[in-house]
Amino acid sequence: MKALTEPAIRASFVNCTKGEASRLALPRGLAELPWEELDFLGWRDPGAPDRGHLVAEHGGRLVGVTLRRAQRAGAGARQGAMCSICRTVHAASGVALLTARKAGRPSGEEYASAGEYFCGDLARSLYVRGHRRASAGGVRMRKSLSTEERVARVRVNLAAFLDRVVRP
Repeated sequence: MKALTEPAIRASFVNCTKGEASRLALPRGLAELPWEELDFLGWRDPGAPDRGHLVAEHGGRLVGVTLRRAQRAGAGARQGAMCSICRTVHAASGVALLTARKAGRPSGEEYASAGEYFCGDLARSLYVRGHRRASAGGVRMRKSLSTEERVARVRVNLAAFLDRVVRP
């Protein structure tokens, strides 16, 4: 991914108002991020732990989406889970069901959001490249794909999610 500026990041959001995008807490140290090893920019909002954001190149443009963590319930909250995007297995606390309001849809409308299980810290590019390990208690699975194949899988899975958010 190419390095992004604060104005470009804020202008990319498709599922919130311009005012909401202008108030988002951006990740610290944008200039120091390992941009060449990121397939997208993802971060959790430190002031609102149930919120996350991601920005990626999609359909020839920069697309940003705000995400909200769904509430955990029952026995499933204690089990491990797999990120739907990078296929990293984590302990239950390392994966979160995050939903994004679909672009251009009112929040009360039926099917107005899309959801996926994401690495809780939104750092899947780093897991795929081996720079970060799954959370404690996660199951370590044998990797049969090369790093390049895993990166390609992340891009395809993320594009499918973004398609569901961006398309009416």
